[in-house]
Formats: sequence, structure tokens, C-alpha cells
Amino acid sequence: MQDQKLIETIKNHVQETFKNDSTGHDWFHVKRVYDMSCYLHSVEGGNRTVIELASLLHDISDHKLNGGKLNIGGQVGYELLRKHGCSKNIACKVKDIIDAVSFKGAKVKDKPTSWEAKIVQDADRLDAIGAIGIARAFAFGGNKNRPIFDPNIKPTCHKSFEQYANDKSHTINHFHEKLLLLKDRLHTDTAIKIGKERHDLMVSFLNQFDKEWFSYQKDLKET
Repeated sequence: MQDQKLIETIKNHVQETFKNDSTGHDWFHVKRVYDMSCYLHSVEGGNRTVIELASLLHDISDHKLNGGKLNIGGQVGYELLRKHGCSKNIACKVKDIIDAVSFKGAKVKDKPTSWEAKIVQDADRLDAIGAIGIARAFAFGGNKNRPIFDPNIKPTCHKSFEQYANDKSHTINHFHEKLLLLKDRLHTDTAIKIGKERHDLMVSFLNQFDKEWFSYQKDLKET
């Protein structure tokens, strides 16, 4: 009962914090990650309390939303949990998940610290791909004044979190620099099955995008 009260308190706090977000990291994103995390837990196991709290707090003070400050979300989440009476043990586990959950670059290895971290990371990544992932990518790009596409700017395989976080590329590059890589960086069998369909949809979208963008140029060259 105490755990459920804490979860509801954190849920209300996060809903209020993210209710006006327009980057694709709004409350509904958090709710989808929370729901998917609970579903993955129902199949894959793990500590439910840790999973629920970490999924609710996974974007708390994320660098994309806090002005570019890296690696502070875990501490912010930890302090919030302790403020509301969470045990130090649970709060530390959630902190570790928040710090590890984000994608940090194509050449940066994932470092989930527990099975619970893998579940929350899978849930977050599933929401970044597929139809909703496509919509979120363009919502984020528009919010950050980034162009949809610039054929003169090629994708980058970022070698560090700092390089990845500070890159200001166009939205189509984001698919090649991150979103298309996520299918092969899922952990649980359940997420892998869900991720395949969502990945294939993105590939189809990008193929159609290229066809519409470049086909007229090819036709002109052939005339």
C-alpha cells in the first residue's frame, strides 16, 4: 500500500511537470512508457515498484529538456523520491536506471545496470520507433527549429554522449543516427518482437520519403 501511494504521488508530480511539453516528451509519452514497462514486467518479471517509479521518472531533467545539462536526471529523481519517503535502496535503484536509460550515441555502448533498467529502457525505446516514434521525431525537430531534411548534411555516428547531445542536425538524420539502431539494442524477448514491426514501419516511411524527395530530380536528369 505504501509503494502504491508513492507511485501515485510521483505520477501526479510527473503529469503536472510534463503537461505542457511540445517536444514529444509530454505526459502521454511518459504514460505510454509506464504502461509498456508494466506490460513488459508482466511477461519478463523484475521488481515492479522499481520499474514503475523509474518509468515515470525516466525523463525527469533529461538533457533534451533542461537546457542541455547532462547526467543530472538520476540525482533529481533520487531527491524527489527521498523527499516523498521512498527508501534509500529503491531510490538508488531508480537513480541508476534514470542515468542509464537514455540513448547516448551510435558508438556509445548501453549500460543498463539491472533487469529493471533493461525493461524501462526497452519501453522508452519502443515509444521512439514506429508510427508514434515518427510523429515524436518531427515534433521534437519542429520544437527545436530543426529542418525536416537537408541532403547536404550526412548522418554522424557519435562517439560520445557529449557529441550526440550537442549535435543540431535535421530530423531525417535522427532516424539514421538513433531510431533505426534501436531495434538491435532492445533487451527483452517481448520488446524485440514488438520492435520489429515498428522498425519495419520506419524503414517503409523513409523509403517513401526518399522516393518523394528525390524521384523528380531523377526524372529531370533523364529528360
